[in-house]
Order: sequence, then C-alpha cells, then structure tokens
Amino acid sequence: MPGEVATARGAAACNVIMGLSFTATCTIEEVASSCNAVRFFQTYVYKRRDITELMVHKAESNGFRAIILTADTPRLGRREADIKNKLMISPRLRNFEGLITTEVVSDKGSNLEAYAAGTLDPSLCWKDIAWLKSITNLPILIKGVLTGEDAIKAVEAGVAGIIVSNHGARQLDYTPATISVLEEVVNAVQGKVPVLLDGGIRRGTDIFKALALGAKAILIGRPVVYGLATKGESGVKQVIEMLKNELEQTMALAGCCNVNDITRSHVKTEKERLLCRM
Repeated sequence: MPGEVATARGAAACNVIMGLSFTATCTIEEVASSCNAVRFFQTYVYKRRDITELMVHKAESNGFRAIILTADTPRLGRREADIKNKLMISPRLRNFEGLITTEVVSDKGSNLEAYAAGTLDPSLCWKDIAWLKSITNLPILIKGVLTGEDAIKAVEAGVAGIIVSNHGARQLDYTPATISVLEEVVNAVQGKVPVLLDGGIRRGTDIFKALALGAKAILIGRPVVYGLATKGESGVKQVIEMLKNELEQTMALAGCCNVNDITRSHVKTEKERLLCRM
C-alpha cells in the first residue's frame, strides 16, 4: 500500500514518492511494478537482523531509490485506542511470509503491541546507521527526529537526509507537533543534508509553511490513506491533486512563481507573534 507521498522542492508541480512500510499489504515487487514513481523503502530494525537485511536487499534490487530508517520505535508506545479496540494486525504480512509470524498472544488487548515487542529491536542506536550503510549502496534517511541535537548526531552518523516526524503523535503523549520543531532541525543541520517534514499536512497552505521553514519536501500519510479507503487509486490521485492545487493557489496569492521563491519571510511562528505583542 502506498504509504507516503512527497512534494519535492524545485517546481510547483508535485513529484510522487511512494513509501512502503513493514505493515504493507503489497509486496515490494508489486509496488515496484505498479507505476513509475520514485520509491523509498521504510524499514525498522528487527531483532533478527537478517530480516532487515533481506528487506533492504529486496528494495534495492527492485529499484527503490532510498532506505528510510524509522528510528522512533525501538518499542511501541502505549496506544490506548489500540488496546481498547483490541487491534489485530493482518495475519499475512506479505513481505515477511515464512520469516515472521503474527500469531502472538496478548492479554493487553493489542495484538500489534505484542507483535512489536517480539520483533523490533529495542537496542536500536546510532551505530545501526553504520550497519545499514554497510549492507546497501542506497542513501539512508532517518525518520523520527524532533530535536536539533539528534539532527546533528544523525548527520555525524552519515545519513543522507532527515525526516522530522513524531510518528503520527502515537508514540509519546505531549510530543511536539512536527511543524513546531522543523526550523530547529533545519538550523541544526546547516544545509548538510535535506530535511523533510512528516505529519500534520492537510492543506496546501501546510505545505507552503513547511517549505518556508526550510523543509525540502513534505510527506503525507493519513490523507492518502483516507483517499485510498474512499475511492482507491483515484481517491489517492484526488488527494494529491487537491494539495497541489491548494499549494499553487497559496503561492500565487503570496507572490511566489515557484517554490524557490518561498522564503522564511512568508511565515511567522507563534514565538514571533508573541514577541510582536510585547
């Protein structure tokens, strides 16, 4: 299932980047043959490193252009809605058949929580980026960075890009909105690697604000899933088209002929508004 879509900086039109994660209902091969979009593969680090390595090699051999390491889930957060609803993950994780079983027992109500505890590696650390780099020639982006300090460490570890993300705000209560920490991360990396924004994108004006604060691209999760659930492939296309049209309208009204004309002067943060009132 297409997981994320990005609008790339450099032109007003949207460039589609398809993301594939471990919960996908399609195989890597099926996604690779679906269309001509640029594809990134989103991975976790599993207790069985051979599984992570196998998935990375599959993505590389099927023409994926980058690996996205999800770094904010060494263990699953307490997702109370999942527990209340007794969430069950699919018995068939198409990419992991014969490798990982979803037949786990949980008395806490969430099958996903029990599955994650049994498969994800809680010892995930910065050294794992070097390990990933040793098994693939693809660029590695790290997803889940929310502070300038972590952004600097990520650059030092050799990542090719940073994705500012709070995992849909499902991992930790009171985690900051990604748009509120984006500029801190952008300033910390000082242009050494591109910074992308994930989360909270619902309108073209959200894309405009992210670009103004220094993001090179944005990622879209839930709106794409909503479109897919409503109208399938045509629903996803409609979501992307709506965001594209809204971004272009915002740019026109702000006097920007292309996205390179979007600058920091086009937005004011909450902190700046407070200072103006003093």
